[in-house]
Amino acid sequence: MSRIENESGFLSSDAASVGSEDDLKIDTQKRNGVIPKEDHLKSMRDAYQSIIQHVGEDINRQGLLKTPERAAKAMMAFTKGYDEQLDELLNEAVFDEDHDEMVIVKDIEMFSLCEHHLVPFMGKVHIGYIPNKKVLGLSKLARIVEMFSRRLQVQERLTKQIATAMVQAVQPSGVAVVIEASHMCMVMRGVQKINASTTTSCMLGVFRDDPKTREEFLNLINKR
Repeated sequence: MSRIENESGFLSSDAASVGSEDDLKIDTQKRNGVIPKEDHLKSMRDAYQSIIQHVGEDINRQGLLKTPERAAKAMMAFTKGYDEQLDELLNEAVFDEDHDEMVIVKDIEMFSLCEHHLVPFMGKVHIGYIPNKKVLGLSKLARIVEMFSRRLQVQERLTKQIATAMVQAVQPSGVAVVIEASHMCMVMRGVQKINASTTTSCMLGVFRDDPKTREEFLNLINKR
């Protein structure tokens, strides 16, 4: 029996007997441009197998038999931030609070993948904000870092995305974000400078406009 489609391009109820509900769901997902994760995993596994072969290795060697699948699953975990949305992540952890003094969460561990070479960069994130009648659950700051760092990134953009997300979450009087990181693209290849580190910052609101507020934040995150 041929598949029956309505004017919108989706399967009509008359076609229900063509396949299982899962088959119809997958078909609809593909029509909407959504590729099931199983298809992603298979394509990525095949790609990693090709890469291993092209570097001159024997894909049938015992130690490499499951490497393509492991690498594909690892890459999906490293980039899981693409599947997350800020509203869902916050999960109503925004609270009304009459507090207008600086809040800082520092030394949030972070790792991400450089979008230029697909090798890691890792370090620490420091976030400060001045509430404007609303505060954010402290663990959510770390989750915001996680969401944006689990994507292909450059440190400069990551810094600004975290700051912008804080503005969207609680509309504070100001936000400051500083990231200190070591990039494996500078350590493992190219100039191979093991001790080099990169610091980026994004200052919004009073942190940009008021030097004293900015100085207080920088002094506090550097205090050990």
